[in-house]
Amino acid sequence: MTELRLFYATNRNHLGKDRWHPDGYGKKFSDDGVENLRFGRVLVKVDESKMEKFLEKDCGSMGQGDGERLIKYLTKSAESADIVAYREKINPSVAEDQQENIKLGSQAAFSDLQTIMRQQSDVLLFIHGYNVSWPDAVGTALSLQTMLNSSPERDSEQQVQVVLFTWPSDGMALPFVSYKSDRSEAAGSGNAVGRAILKVRDFLASLRRADEELCKQDLHILCHSMGNYLLQNAVERCDAFTPGNALPRLFEHIFLCAPDVDDTVLEKGQPLEQLHELARSVSVYHNRGDVALVISDFTKGNPDRLGSNGPARPAVVHNKIHQVDCTPIVKGRVEHSYYLVGHVNADIRMSIDGIQHDDPRRRRNRVGLMGNQWEMRST
Repeated sequence: MTELRLFYATNRNHLGKDRWHPDGYGKKFSDDGVENLRFGRVLVKVDESKMEKFLEKDCGSMGQGDGERLIKYLTKSAESADIVAYREKINPSVAEDQQENIKLGSQAAFSDLQTIMRQQSDVLLFIHGYNVSWPDAVGTALSLQTMLNSSPERDSEQQVQVVLFTWPSDGMALPFVSYKSDRSEAAGSGNAVGRAILKVRDFLASLRRADEELCKQDLHILCHSMGNYLLQNAVERCDAFTPGNALPRLFEHIFLCAPDVDDTVLEKGQPLEQLHELARSVSVYHNRGDVALVISDFTKGNPDRLGSNGPARPAVVHNKIHQVDCTPIVKGRVEHSYYLVGHVNADIRMSIDGIQHDDPRRRRNRVGLMGNQWEMRST
């Protein structure tokens, strides 16, 4: 047996009597408010031999490694996880910068993550989609972390530490009620994520003011499904609290995987038009056969989804935004969570490792003449 470590931030309500050592987190917002953020870490005991079976699985055209099926095992393991939230001492009725002897969980979390980054590790913020419970969220984040750190194409000297942001997605498979509920909660949680991003900005600024040597590692974001709608609301919050005309470039890569948002969202005048300002590169992974997004279109009354066909007008999005069509290799195998499987997961890891988009080691072909449109291939 071995232990997997995961960091998290959440605006869910804690379960159990001890908020600093909870039994887990529930389906509601924190009792301290929608934007209240609890930071913590999770330790999960796992059997390495069982995990290896998923990591070595041949998924045909998708490649090696089945992180989607690994989720089930890790979710079960997460039910008995050791959860510790960073303690805080704060007066919620007074602005943080006006309080003396304040103790913030975010500062403690960032400090621990800084120590990890100094040990040759990037940090990736993961935001899950809808219909996800606390154990599901932990299992998915750990599966993503394990897959990225086991990719055959990875830089073996570089690690990736995932930080889970989990919001009160109700975890109930009710296709109409739960979707509408989660969409509302995602919009409310977007401000909490925006607040977290602003805290990262302020923490990095404090390091520069102190003339502290930076670790030279990178920060990334990966959003899945409705998690992209949450990011959409987070960007609006960041813009409202950022002076000047541009958002700060805090991240190296932002990955939009099977995004359950409008296919026009990246265009000028739309909610994510400024997203490229936050990162050096943005990648949109989409699949024309994504049944979950087809259902979103037709049964929920949504416009066409970005995760189905990519941007509606590819020529008008910023050239830092790369569009990756995964349809040729997905072929109905993993319709909605393909970012956790084989070649797509390896492609994400290559970006984290700094591999250029047109590098021949990637299993993708350029499409058209624009330079930022790609199609995945199996060989």
